[in-house]
Amino acid sequence: MVPLIGDERLDYLLDERLRIIQSPSVFSFSLDAVLLADFVSIPLKKGKIVDLCSGNGVIPLFLSLRTEGEIIGVEIQERLYDMANRSIQYNHLENKINMIHGDIKEAPSFLGFEKYDAVTCNPPYFKKTNSVEEINLNEHLAIARHELLCTLEDTISVASQLVKQGGKVAFVHRPGRLLDIITLMRANRLEPKRIRFVYPKEGKEANILLVEAIKDGKPDLRVLPPLFVYKDGNNYTDEMGKILYGK
Repeated sequence: MVPLIGDERLDYLLDERLRIIQSPSVFSFSLDAVLLADFVSIPLKKGKIVDLCSGNGVIPLFLSLRTEGEIIGVEIQERLYDMANRSIQYNHLENKINMIHGDIKEAPSFLGFEKYDAVTCNPPYFKKTNSVEEINLNEHLAIARHELLCTLEDTISVASQLVKQGGKVAFVHRPGRLLDIITLMRANRLEPKRIRFVYPKEGKEANILLVEAIKDGKPDLRVLPPLFVYKDGNNYTDEMGKILYGK
């Protein structure tokens, strides 16, 4: 049994195949991470995958259910890195997932250039601001949500440097940053190939964006059917239920 610190708890992932250490005051994963891990195209057998801005390791854990390849997570916050490592130990995935405590902007120097089959990233969504009201006073949450230690441009540039030619790069973000993402991807040799918008329910505006690009790919963008999270009240749609629970 791995130790828990402070207000940490062990939560189930998906259909109870894995568990993850979370903390309401430090970090808890959101639906965005679940959707990105389901959306990205990854090798099923051999291959190498990097997850940037890994937080408590949720995306590497999700991806471990989809591939037999090697997964590396990079996280700058030592507390989150430690939580991720303990979750990996709890699930006996030390031979499959390797967490690195470091700055993603330096990742190509310690991971190597153009060596990876796929790169995922759930980056901070909000631009840097000096307004105390806009930044969560909790340092861990502020770094996870705001571009304090890395920008969208940093994450896309690093992803491009890490991925092989023909490899996949997948991001989850807010729809309002779509044009920024496409512009930055193309400036970094990443050609957007698949986009999907996620809606809370029918009749509402999209609030989540999923984008997958190919390194040096040819222009040919597919806009996938919309994904609706809820059908009525708090009941998940059939597709969302399948993503969450494998049912």
